[in-house]
Amino acid sequence: SLHDALPIYFAAEIKTKDKMLLKFFLTCNKIGAFTLGGGYAMIPIMEREFVDKNRWMDKQEFMDIMVVAQTTPGIFAIDMASHIGYKMKGVWGGIVGAVGIALPSIIAILIIAMFFQQFKDNYWVGKFFAGVRPAVVALIAAPCFKMAKTANINRYNIWIPFVCCALIAAFGISPIYIIIAAGVLGWLYGKYKKQS
Repeated sequence: SLHDALPIYFAAEIKTKDKMLLKFFLTCNKIGAFTLGGGYAMIPIMEREFVDKNRWMDKQEFMDIMVVAQTTPGIFAIDMASHIGYKMKGVWGGIVGAVGIALPSIIAILIIAMFFQQFKDNYWVGKFFAGVRPAVVALIAAPCFKMAKTANINRYNIWIPFVCCALIAAFGISPIYIIIAAGVLGWLYGKYKKQS
């Protein structure tokens, strides 16, 4: 009967949600544990895991979350994971994402702090980090080209990122003001296009 079937249905739903949250937590753990170079270096790995492999969202949703995460105060990687988790499973998903992605770094920092004095001047450790740096630059640069495709950058608007970079590098203008100005100008342009 329906009366007997409802508890079974809800129990199955809870179990499915728990499994998904656990999978999301472990995925965030994996990203946090095996990505060197901070939040921006995690972008291609996050996209592969969340969009391509698990299909928890499409590329446009991922891009939108990335824009929101960049404008949100805090650590970029944690902002990304918490926003993605919130989209998937609400508040609990956001908490699971933030904890999942931060936990490997917290553990690594604690271990490094315990033994830092012993290996800080080690020759091989220095060489290891010297080798990692170019790879990190590539990991950060790679998503820029992917983002350009998703953001529909073309010959008419390609000047915008260059002007923004020039304003930050040459004139020392805070990225916060650039983001606010870009948002306001985009909104005004959208209103103009709608009216015309």
